[in-house]
Amino acid sequence: MAERLESLKAGIVGSICLSITFLISSMVNHLVLTKYFPTLVSLQINLNWHWWLSGGIAAISGLLFGVTYRYIIRTDENPQLKSGGVMAFGLVRGLTQIEAADAVLPSLVLAGESIIWFAMAAIALDTTIKLGWLKAFQT
Repeated sequence: MAERLESLKAGIVGSICLSITFLISSMVNHLVLTKYFPTLVSLQINLNWHWWLSGGIAAISGLLFGVTYRYIIRTDENPQLKSGGVMAFGLVRGLTQIEAADAVLPSLVLAGESIIWFAMAAIALDTTIKLGWLKAFQT
């Protein structure tokens, strides 16, 4: 039961981190990218159901990433495992956006964002483990 509680905590940390990163990237897209790069106007924020759905999906993805990342890294200090977990989640999310998109450049930006989101969540999870707020999975 203690391991399940730690996994839940890892999921919550991942979910919060991805939600915050989603908000920040949405603001950067809206305030910077759409102003200076006219081809990226499709990244502009519209507070409609689609944006809220994207935020919810980001939060759920963060939860799943947090739980999975804790099991991936265990107590190892293997950078390939850490970066592999980030790239697996980031590329799966990013490549599906490229596949489903009409315009290539905005979808490439979103794919890059996905990798950054999961990298930020990995940093947050590594930090919470180092601070002792979260325990790594014991093999």
